[in-house]
Amino acid sequence: MSEVALNYVILFVLFELYETSWQKAKSVIGMLARMYEHYSKNIFIFLLMHPTFYFSIWLVMLSDYNIYAMILLFVKTIDLATKIILLEQVFVKKELTEEVSLILLSPINDFLPYIGLLFYLPLVLLAII
Repeated sequence: MSEVALNYVILFVLFELYETSWQKAKSVIGMLARMYEHYSKNIFIFLLMHPTFYFSIWLVMLSDYNIYAMILLFVKTIDLATKIILLEQVFVKKELTEEVSLILLSPINDFLPYIGLLFYLPLVLLAII
């Protein structure tokens, strides 16, 4: 792997660790509450707090629309949209079913926030190589 590609991978890992660090909590509702702090101030601040989304857009263009980069962008877009939908449902509309409430309140493993790193990193590597 070239030095430039390695730098891109390191940059992505740092961005992903940054996102994980500010979103980390003991439950999904805790994660959503941390996200809502930024979302309630301004949606643009919330969007800026997701640098891996912009990295994935940049990677698609850099890699000449490589299929792996496009998959990464698609998954990152779905992830961000899901977060926004959940924030709206939980904190703005306050419309939750009992099942969803139980899921949001259940504790999560300390490893769970880092699962994105394990999932996204191979896509970044395949897009760069």
